[in-house]
Amino acid sequence: MISETIDKHLISAACKLLRSAQSVAIVTHMSPDGDAMGSALAMYHYLKLIGKDPVAVLVPNAFPDFLAWMPAADQVVIYEDRQVECSTILSAADLVFCVDFNELKRIGKMADAVAQSPAKKIMIDHHLNPADFPDVIISHPESPSASELVFRFICQSGNFSLVNPPVAQCIYTGMMTDTGNFSFNSNHPEMYNILSELVRIGVDKDAIYNQVFNTFSADRMRLMGYCLYRKMKIYPKNHTALIWLDRRELYRFNFRAGDAEGLVNLPLSIKDVYYSVFIREDKDKLKISFRSQGDRPVNEYAATFFNGGGHKNAAGGESYNTMEQTLQCFESTFEEWFK
Repeated sequence: MISETIDKHLISAACKLLRSAQSVAIVTHMSPDGDAMGSALAMYHYLKLIGKDPVAVLVPNAFPDFLAWMPAADQVVIYEDRQVECSTILSAADLVFCVDFNELKRIGKMADAVAQSPAKKIMIDHHLNPADFPDVIISHPESPSASELVFRFICQSGNFSLVNPPVAQCIYTGMMTDTGNFSFNSNHPEMYNILSELVRIGVDKDAIYNQVFNTFSADRMRLMGYCLYRKMKIYPKNHTALIWLDRRELYRFNFRAGDAEGLVNLPLSIKDVYYSVFIREDKDKLKISFRSQGDRPVNEYAATFFNGGGHKNAAGGESYNTMEQTLQCFESTFEEWFK
């Protein structure tokens, strides 16, 4: 049995907007990961099944190659590459689904186009403190993934029978990746009821795992070794590990979108390391990832010092200072927080 966790009034309000809409856009956060792509593409297939046309999935920038196998991934429009087309789609849309992000700053340069779109907006997300820009806010921070919320939305809309293999594959991918293959934030019994339904529908979970986790390039594997051998620093007193990479180092290993995925989790395999931080130089800023184990929050630290946020054990942030200044900021502040 899968409970109806989304408020019925929100389901009713969202379905009312959906019934009156024909042209729909689906938007994800910057650097879309498995959950962003999974929730967006699952919604894409579902909307097609209920007769919506056109439907477009818009992402701020490129998604990783290891997600390119997902059904309809080749239909995704990347704002960074096709800004005019994305803006045209948004201005013509009747409805915009905002999945896996809680505020407009999470979609970067696409934020203005979404904000200025006359379309009604529905948020389906699992991050803390949702902004109030959408007309309908379906926000459940206790949910392990946005993809699970999309599944619940479809079911509570009375359309479980429409969950076909493409929808199920996308939902499973999002649930799997946002829990580290069900290794964290995954101690929820109903999650496994949902997984059971997805497998029954036709999901080959072994094949999806292989597509996502066993298709990295040799350069990415060498980058991983370099991080662990040359760029990992351990702070034993605070049970913390730090990895940092500048653009020169990324270029050396032919860095592509997605190559940094999971690197922040590696130090957590070390005995007595409970916190892990990964700092990577991007085009115009430093991107920072935080991970932790157990009852050890990192989201408040990310929000306080690095304009970020997220979940208790998985958060992100950013810095517009130099790498040296950012490292100094981290080393002068983390001891009071990571205990």
